[in-house]
This record gives sequence, structure tokens and C-alpha cells, in this order.
Amino acid sequence: MITKIKKRDGREVPFNIEKIANAIFKAACAAGGRDYAPAFSLAEKVVEYIETILAKKVPAVEEIQDVVEKVLIENGHARTAKAFILYRAERTRIREMNTRLMKIYEDLTFQEAKDNDLKRENANIDGDTAMGTMLKYGSEGAKRFYEMFVLKPEHALAHKEGDIHIHDMDFLTLTTTCCQIDLVKLFKNGFSTGHGFLREPNDIHSYAALACIAIQSNQNDQHGGQSIPNFDYGMAAGVAKTYVKLYRQNLIKALHLLGDVENAAEKVSAVGDVIKERHGLLPALGDLDDYQKYEAGLMIDLVKDESIVRRSQAFAAESAAAETDRNTYQAMEAFVHNLNTMHSRAGAQIPFSSINYGLDTSPEGRLAIKNLLLATEAGLGSGETPIFPIHIFRVKDEVNYNPGEPNYDLFKLACRVSAKRLFPNFSFLDAPFNLKYYQPGRPETEVAYMGCRTRVVGNVHDPSREIIFGRGNLSFTTINLPRIALKSNKDIISFFEELDRIIYLIIDQLLERFAIQARKKVKNYPFLMGQGIWMDSERLGWEDEVGGVLKHGTLSMGFIGLAECLKALTGQHHGESGQAQQLGLKIIGHMRQRVDEASRQHQMNFTLLATPAEGIAGRFVKMDRRLYGSLEGVTDREYYTNSFHIPVYYEISAFDKIRLEVPYHELTNAGHITYVELDGDPLQNLAAFEKIVRAMKEAGIGYGSINHPVDRDPVCGFTGIIGDECPSCGRQEGQVKFERIRRITGYLVGTLERFNDAKKAEERDRIKHFSAKCRGASGG
Repeated sequence: MITKIKKRDGREVPFNIEKIANAIFKAACAAGGRDYAPAFSLAEKVVEYIETILAKKVPAVEEIQDVVEKVLIENGHARTAKAFILYRAERTRIREMNTRLMKIYEDLTFQEAKDNDLKRENANIDGDTAMGTMLKYGSEGAKRFYEMFVLKPEHALAHKEGDIHIHDMDFLTLTTTCCQIDLVKLFKNGFSTGHGFLREPNDIHSYAALACIAIQSNQNDQHGGQSIPNFDYGMAAGVAKTYVKLYRQNLIKALHLLGDVENAAEKVSAVGDVIKERHGLLPALGDLDDYQKYEAGLMIDLVKDESIVRRSQAFAAESAAAETDRNTYQAMEAFVHNLNTMHSRAGAQIPFSSINYGLDTSPEGRLAIKNLLLATEAGLGSGETPIFPIHIFRVKDEVNYNPGEPNYDLFKLACRVSAKRLFPNFSFLDAPFNLKYYQPGRPETEVAYMGCRTRVVGNVHDPSREIIFGRGNLSFTTINLPRIALKSNKDIISFFEELDRIIYLIIDQLLERFAIQARKKVKNYPFLMGQGIWMDSERLGWEDEVGGVLKHGTLSMGFIGLAECLKALTGQHHGESGQAQQLGLKIIGHMRQRVDEASRQHQMNFTLLATPAEGIAGRFVKMDRRLYGSLEGVTDREYYTNSFHIPVYYEISAFDKIRLEVPYHELTNAGHITYVELDGDPLQNLAAFEKIVRAMKEAGIGYGSINHPVDRDPVCGFTGIIGDECPSCGRQEGQVKFERIRRITGYLVGTLERFNDAKKAEERDRIKHFSAKCRGASGG
């Protein structure tokens, strides 16, 4: 007689036949049954079988469940047996997930970041800190919950097995990815962060400080990065207000010093108010002639001495210009310092921040960007290279690209700063797929990029609003292209059939995720929606759902490993073979066609993204190596190549790399980037650096950057290229490590210790082949 059973953990507990009967009854109910009596009778047969056939006095739980399945089938209860089997499989899956989660928590708790890939998954989070670890606890727990209880089983399975990667799955039900923040609109009349109202800023210091606060506040409402697409236009108003204030202060000072004018402050204020009311003029950094003409006439009537007025005006203009320049530099310096020290997300992370600039030709906008670049060039307090914000300098014919154009000097300065600090990156508004949206005089049509490469401008949902302000990506999911190629075994027809299956699976998954996002309310996004950052959100009430306005955003399908995919299909990647290049363009073109079809069908912005791959570059290849073994050029490295890039280990000139990658930029309308690697110090050859930027522009690249080593000795402060020994002080690298800044997916990160294993391997290959890759870029 059975009196005990053995649990999975080895414990023996009292046996209860009713538990077997209840399990059978639940399965029967799932199959349409309603009578408990047959369930108890079947439970008795289970006990009889265990006692007589198995001759077990203390059966294990799994043995009892095996017998339940057998008894149900043998007694004609096939539907009930199927329901029981499914229930049992689901319970097993949940137990395994819980066990796996506990092992993850154990590793997060007791391992350092250098020994734990999860702690290094995001290079912008210090996994060794309390808040960094806590963020990973929540992240990993949320992922397991969504995988078990929220995602459709087919979506969860595809993600788990490595056919796809659902990005930021820990935020699946919570929020969206990123947004392009219109500073001009936000600052107009002030805004609230939820803990008090901030009035409209009145000088450049306040403008810079509030820009940081806006980025930080919006970062707390989203899981991705924050971009300011109109940084130069946004800061220009702050420069102008600063100049007006300083001009008047210096005019008052001059009137006192030169003429001992009584009540000078009241007179200057009164004259300024009259000019503004009558003529709409204020002192400006540019042309002061009209303002000072009217000002002189009124001031002479009050002061009775034209010479004092004219000399005071000249002093005020010269002093205000110099002081405004100095104040603007200090404000931009503080802006850069703040974005590298302030935190979001419970203190676990510096905000992912990007700024776009370069097209504002006003004296105020130009002054802001000049000083921003100079502050970035100077570095942080001890000369460190700033990691944030990501700078994107917009290059445009007739604005800044050619000698004699208004902002050409800023373009030259941008090249110099990038040659030292890796930023700015460069976007090219004359690329046909960017130029088609551009309307002179309308900054909202000047295509902007997020630092990682994301681009949001086209709008199938509302074609009359193809602008960049107040929009962003909602979510994205990446296809493992090498997996599909390996599955197809070089059969191109089979490849495209499987590719289509995965594409339609992702479209369904993105729509499912959007349905969850759409049910959120304004109150769930107190800054993003509550302060009208997102397009049209100002029309909604606190309890209104946001689905209608979210449709202005994008749902993106990404891809990784085109090079390895082509290698698996043809034996060569697109850097090695023109035939492979044509097939690569066919594959990515096919994907773009499918997302365009989905956009028309659903009247939503489905887009194709050249995925910014971090952890998944290693995740995918490890899974595929287990399935298919180590295959040369496909699974024999620790990473798959990022999106459509030519592999970092392949020897190719900078200009050939640009030529081969440029066609993919137009196809990837959700975002793209092309990197070029330099082996030496580009500050020693700025002409070569600029030559590459110009090559990108002339080829039709949308967004590009130039990588080069940026190392620093924290002991002596030397910044440049450092091998095993500092070239300045001769110090060998010992316990005090040299700082080595490298670019990952558009962002900069610190030393290799912060990289996951796949990115470490990629960086080693990149360094190994620096010279060979870029020999075409040398020489002037």
C-alpha cells in the first residue's frame, strides 16, 4: 500500500490519492468534462498499477505522472490525456524557468562583472554596483515572466531558440524605446518634471542645465536613448537671451563710468522696452546696426551727450560678445560634464543621450556649437574623453560642406574634435533618402539620428507629418540571418521561404507588443506624454490611452550577420565577391519590401533596422555553433558581424568599405551606420580624416563615423595611442590600467573589461587588423 511519495527534491511526503484525482479532473475539465467521479475511479486505477505492476511503495512524482498518462490513454480518455500532458509540460517548463532564474540571480549576486556576461550586457551599466545589480535582478526576472506568461508561445520559442531576438524584453509591457525631443517646444513657457514646475529658461546656463534634465526625465519613461534633434536651434535662444542681458548690463556700466549718468539702469530698460514695442528689435550677436541706431536716438535725448552714448554702445557690444562667448563655453562644458555624471533609472545608468546639430547658421546657434565642440575637445575634468552625449554633426551642401558656406568652419572644427574624441559622428542630409524629407527653414524636416543609429522620419500613419520632432521607435526585434542560411543548406529558395516565415512571425510579434503598449495611459509616461514630448500627446488627458499617438512611432525589424549569412550560402561574404554583394542586397531588399507591405497593410510605420548588436552578436553565434559546429567564416568566431557591415577582420580599404556598404543605407530606413577604422592618430593627418568624411558624403552614406584608438594614461594625463607603455611618461601598464575608449554600436564605452565576451573578441580582431583595413585612407 502506498503511504508516501518522493518529491523532485528527494523529500518523502504523505501520499494523497485525491491529488491524483484532482489533477485528472482538471485535465478532464479542460477537455470538456464535468463529472468528478470518473476522475477518482481513474486515480484508483493509477494506484493499483503502481502497486501491482511497478511494485512501488514510495513512487516518485514523475513516475506517478507517467502512469496517469498511461491509464488515461488505455481507458479511452485520449482528450483528457492530451490536456494532462500539455499541463504537465507547462509545469515542467515553469519549474525549469524558475530554476534557471534562481541560478541567474545566484551568479548576479556572487560574481563580479568581469566574470559575468549578464552584468556586462549593457556597457553603460556598472554591474558591480548595488543599483546596477538590482537593475539586472529586475531585468532578468521580468524577462522570464514575459517569456512564460505574456508572449505567444511561438514568439517565446523563436526568441529562446535564437531564430530571433526580442530587444529590451524586460520592458515588454512597460514602455517604448526612444524619442526625439523638441527642445524649443519643451522650453516654451516651461515644463514640469513631476516634482515642481521649471519656468522658461532665461540664459544659456539654464538652457544647458534644463536640456540635461529633459534627457534625464524622459530616460526614466523609456528604455532606450534620448535624442535632441535640434540642439543648435534650441541653444540659440539661450545665447540670445544671455547676450541681451549682458549687453544691457555693460551699457549701464559704461554710462556710469563714461558719463556718470544718473538712473542709467532705468533709462536703459525704458529705451529697450520702447524699441522692442515699436520695432520688435533686441540686441543681437549679429547685426546691431538697426537696434543701436534707434537706441542712440532715444539715449541721446536722455543723456544729452552723443559721444558718451556712442562710446557706451561700442563698449557694451564688445564686452557682451566676449562675455556671452565665455558664458556659452561654461554652459556647454557643464552640459557635457552633467551628461557624464548624472544618473537615471534608480541611479543605475547614465542616460543614453544624443544631440544633432550643424545647420543653424544664426550667430547664436553657431556660438553654441563652437563652444560645445571646444568643451568636448578639452575633455572632462582630468582630460578624459566624454562618453556622452553622442554628437551627430549634420553635413549639408550650401550650409557647411564647402569653403565659403556659413558653417564650414564648424564642419572643420567637428572633424578636428572627432579626430581626438571619436565624436561627433556625421550624418549626411544630402543622401537621397534623407534629402527627400528636407525643407529649408523647417528644422523639423532635417533628418536626425539617435546615437545608436536609429532614424525616424517617414510616417505611413500620417503622411502629412513626416517630421522628426516628438517621435521615436516603439520596439524592435532582430533576425538571426546566419541561422536561416545554415538551415537552408545553400538552397536559396529554401532560404527565402524560411526568411519569410521569420519575417511574418516578427510582424505578428511587433503588433502584439504594440497592442500592449497602446493600452498604457498618459499617467504611465508622466514626462514623455504628460509634458507633451511625444507628438500629439498634449491633446490627451491623464487617464487617456496612448495607442492613437504611438502610431506616429516605428515598429522595426532588424538583422544581424549578413556577412556570415552570405558566407554560409555562397562561401564568400559581400566584401569578397560581387555575386555575394548582389545576393546581400537582394536579401535586405526583400526584407525591406516585406516591412513596406506591412506598413501599407496596417497603416503603421514598420521599418527595417541595421541592428545595433551588443550581446546578441555573441548569443546567436554560440547557439548556432552548438547546432552546426564550428564553420569557417560563419560560426568560428565569438560574434556575428554587425548588421550589413564588412567583417572587421577582413582587409579592405576605407573607400571600398564605404562603396560596398552604402546601398544598404537606403534599404534600412529605421537606421544604419558605416564605420571606418583608422590605425594611427588622426590628429596627425586631419586632411585624411576629412577625406573619409567627404567620401561618405559623396557616396551617399546616411550616417557614418570614424573609429580610431583613444587611450589615456590616468597617471600623467596623456591622451593618444598607448601600447604597453605610455609614450609621454614611459609608465608600464600595471595595477593602474590605461583607459581605452572604444565605440560599440554608435556609443562609446570604457575599457575592455566592460565589454561582454563577444565584443571583446570583436575588438581584438578590430585592433589586429587596423592597419590593413584602412591603408586606403592614409596619405592626405
